[in-house]
Amino acid sequence: MHIAGASGRPEFNRMETTMTKSKITAVTLTALTLAGTLAATSSTAQAHYWGTGVGIGIAAGALIGAAIYRFIGFWREPQAGGANPGRVVWKTVKELGTILKESSFLTAKTSAMVCWLFVGSGIFSAAFALLGGQEVIEKWVLSLNMTPVQFMILAQFIIFILGFFIEWIEISYIAVPLFLPIFIAAKVDMVWLATLICVNLQTSFLTPPFGWALFFLRGVAPPEITTGDIYRGIVPFVAMQILALVICFFFPQLALWLPRTIGW
Repeated sequence: MHIAGASGRPEFNRMETTMTKSKITAVTLTALTLAGTLAATSSTAQAHYWGTGVGIGIAAGALIGAAIYRFIGFWREPQAGGANPGRVVWKTVKELGTILKESSFLTAKTSAMVCWLFVGSGIFSAAFALLGGQEVIEKWVLSLNMTPVQFMILAQFIIFILGFFIEWIEISYIAVPLFLPIFIAAKVDMVWLATLICVNLQTSFLTPPFGWALFFLRGVAPPEITTGDIYRGIVPFVAMQILALVICFFFPQLALWLPRTIGW
């Protein structure tokens, strides 16, 4: 389906409406969690619990809404039982059961993958430290006679390059801990460091060949848009993220003002 210039077409309007609705849950959950975090009456952990509870409530509401939507749809379809309430209810419950089963399996697979990544990264970090890897990196950095600022630039460059080939989770749990002791010894502000790393990691979603956003865009792009077009199209967005990283680097208060304001 050709999207460009499709404003006003029924299929484009339906797609636009679906995409807008799909963002409501995520945006609402994020906003409520951040609101609880920024409030003086709750800690980060309490805000996470609150956000989880809200998420469960939203999921339950979405399930009820989906059930009503499918019930009405099946009620209007003669092949689903027509105006026979028993058949329509059974059809609705059966389809919702299938949806819950598939979503539960997908959630379990994703959660298991992340948990095993935590286990693997923990084992790697412990073995690396016991074998003296941290000392080797520290001696190597000291041998370069680099200032903390210079090493910060080097670390950000390494994280940026790693983003081309591995996912942000592996970078966060395997690569970043290798540099962390050096930053702690140099008394670098951890909030500022975390902000720089997070902004830097955003580029890993866009940089080929393993950027997630590139795969998503390739899946929905029309056939006339090639992979090369997508790669060239992300250049301005990566440039903007690098610019944001540079601004946060030279103006740390942009990253530190809000945490300091709420007392972190």
